Amino acid sequence: MTGCSDDEEQSDEGEETNNKKQHQKKKMKKEKGSKAEKHVSFPPDELIVSGFSEHRDNDRKGDSCVTLAEVMSAYEQSCSRHQVEPKECVLQQLQQGVCVGGGVKCLDLKGERLDQRSCEALEAVLKSLHFDFINLQAAQLEENGAASLLDMILYYESTTHLDISDNGSMGTSCWRALAHLIKQSVRLSRLDVCNVPLVDYPAQSLSKALLTGRLTALHLHNAQLSGVPLYTLISALRSNKALIELHLTDNQLNSYQDALQLGDLLRYNTTLQTLQLSNNEVADAGLEELCDGLRHQTAGLKVLLLRNNQITAGGMVHLAKALPVLRVLQVLDLGENLLGNEGIQVIREPLMQNTSVLQLGLAKTDITCEGAVALAEFLAESHQIEQLDLCHNEVKVGGLMALCLALRINSSLTTLDVDPHRPSQDQDGFLTDTQKRLQSEIVQRCIANADRSNINMETSESLPAEAEGTTRLQTETTHR
Repeated sequence: MTGCSDDEEQSDEGEETNNKKQHQKKKMKKEKGSKAEKHVSFPPDELIVSGFSEHRDNDRKGDSCVTLAEVMSAYEQSCSRHQVEPKECVLQQLQQGVCVGGGVKCLDLKGERLDQRSCEALEAVLKSLHFDFINLQAAQLEENGAASLLDMILYYESTTHLDISDNGSMGTSCWRALAHLIKQSVRLSRLDVCNVPLVDYPAQSLSKALLTGRLTALHLHNAQLSGVPLYTLISALRSNKALIELHLTDNQLNSYQDALQLGDLLRYNTTLQTLQLSNNEVADAGLEELCDGLRHQTAGLKVLLLRNNQITAGGMVHLAKALPVLRVLQVLDLGENLLGNEGIQVIREPLMQNTSVLQLGLAKTDITCEGAVALAEFLAESHQIEQLDLCHNEVKVGGLMALCLALRINSSLTTLDVDPHRPSQDQDGFLTDTQKRLQSEIVQRCIANADRSNINMETSESLPAEAEGTTRLQTETTHR
């Protein structure tokens, strides 16, 4: 593992400590006509150091009464001072936005070129409004301008969700400002840094910030995290007590060192609830490491997404050992892996013994009627499974019939996704009609289960709080 030297770490800490004073000095340079420095108009030093939080809150309270028209005017004046054209998209969003108590849903700057002056001009907007989401994706952020913009977002606590994906030219000072934002912000809860290589200093800077940051969701799709960068990240997350969602799609995570690190994360971290690992190369050996970690989860991980990870029926042997002892995992997606009927047979009985999984994804896993029959046997025994995805599998009349029979017994399944099999031209008309009837019955029985579930939920809500059941977790299974 590569890491920052002690001198570098001390330098970073010193820069963070004096961060606000430096902004005031840069403002003075701006007044002298300097164009090489960042120009952010923060208050005087004594107010920054002694009353940072209070001043920031007071600023927001005072500005929350301004109208969007006034913010537009202030932005245009700021652009004039910085000798830059106002961004038309900013003016349109302010004109069409809805402002409630100083808050606006989104500031979307995706694809807009934000040079240093454009970034500095945005302070007039950021100081007056809260945003649920600031989108800086592919904004061609320059070094100084990006660092200034991140400093402003921190100072004014401008957003809860920030996306800086597709900005591959961010330099050291920008990553340092981002790390400072993660560590210090009390409002930022989700960060997206996708399609950006997180190697060397970026990986070290981000990981160090996560040791004490308050982020609850982190999206790092296609960030070249395999190997040392992943080790650096996991080393920080093992002790992190804030992060709830970690999304690592398309990072070429392998079945050896990478899976070992991820399994280690599951052994020690009980805060993380969602782990998105789709489109990687975890494979059967890597699944073994993950299952070893899962067995240590007495609290924590509820969602594990493993679509398209080169997992085969051989990997189901490891899952079969873990399923009976899992008490927390609620959502398991194994779609787009070559499990086949053999793999389903391996996990059939362990699924019956499991008492936690509510949603099971098996789309495009080479299942035919034989696998569907095995799943029907599981459904007939299960009292908690709610969603089963069998899309893009060759489930014909025999499999549909087995699933229908199981649903006459099962009372928990509310969604069963199965593609209608396209009959061949020479298929008997009776079989075609039977297939349609069975598919219709599956839909109707799932609807009936859902109705019963809603009635039970309404009944439980009228009981004392201690008698309430747990709420079913809804998860996002799409990715970039």
